[in-house]
Amino acid sequence: MKSTTLTKGDRARNPSARAPFLDDLIAGLGRTQKEISCKYFYDEHGSDLFDQICDLDEYYPTRTELSILRDHAPEMAHELGEDIALIELGSGSSLKTRLLLAALRTPRAYIPVDISAEHMVRSAGSLADTFPGLRIMPVAADFTENLPIPHTGDPRARRVVYFPGSTIGNFQPRAARRLLRRIAEMVGPGGGLLIGFDLDKDPAVLIPAYNDRLGVTAEFNRNVLIRANRELGADFDLDAFEHRAVHVPEHERIEMHLVSLKPQAVTVGPATFDFAEGETILTEYSHKYSLEHIRAMTDDAGWSLGRQWLDPLGYFAVQHLTVA
Repeated sequence: MKSTTLTKGDRARNPSARAPFLDDLIAGLGRTQKEISCKYFYDEHGSDLFDQICDLDEYYPTRTELSILRDHAPEMAHELGEDIALIELGSGSSLKTRLLLAALRTPRAYIPVDISAEHMVRSAGSLADTFPGLRIMPVAADFTENLPIPHTGDPRARRVVYFPGSTIGNFQPRAARRLLRRIAEMVGPGGGLLIGFDLDKDPAVLIPAYNDRLGVTAEFNRNVLIRANRELGADFDLDAFEHRAVHVPEHERIEMHLVSLKPQAVTVGPATFDFAEGETILTEYSHKYSLEHIRAMTDDAGWSLGRQWLDPLGYFAVQHLTVA
């Protein structure tokens, strides 16, 4: 029996859902390095833009991870085992998930979790058509907060989290470890984690992936300001901010910024923020890992490495981890 009932209310249409965005935006813009959390990229339009980014020639992570899934999905399914409830964090369009679900034996449920409710429900409905016997239980939520994972009602279901796309790279090291520990608590003894990590590589490959020649990433970055203007009544001058992606090798990451092109003041709710020319808003970290760094981080968070799969160029790794 297929099911795509949204487990939590449609936050995007709930006015009370705007309060965390307003509070976080005011707090972030009040810091010495002004910042906006990258989770606010993902309203419906932002999610659509990210899907476009994933198809760009310069953006290697999605196609590389997809190639790993195409080559190794049966092995991954064997490692994950039977009778699992697959919980996907930041499910988006669930493109890679189709390959994994097709390879799994007797999955008991699929629970996609995403902050963009409309985008997720469309994807879940499409998956329900492809896998009519699978129970699909979408959850509209921010997985960085306390996450209400629904009970499947099936005592055989063992929890496995799927966390693709190297989304873990959006978190600074301490926060990444904290999230990995929370996932271990979520799945419990016998649970597992299938996770993607973008590996460190030549800046000539990294930088174009976040500064494409068509400007889709720039539009994606500025969309967070459009969202603030629309949802919060902010008055960002969109023409006065420019997208910039920089490589920070000492921290093994790419950073995305919005650069103020002139001295200006921006009002957000009850607060006003002054910008100097050239001052930036940090909107995203994207950490790139060595295998040694990954091992230290996952060990510290309470995970044991089962198997890992890499592409031939060593651009990306997918790992199956179990609770230590």
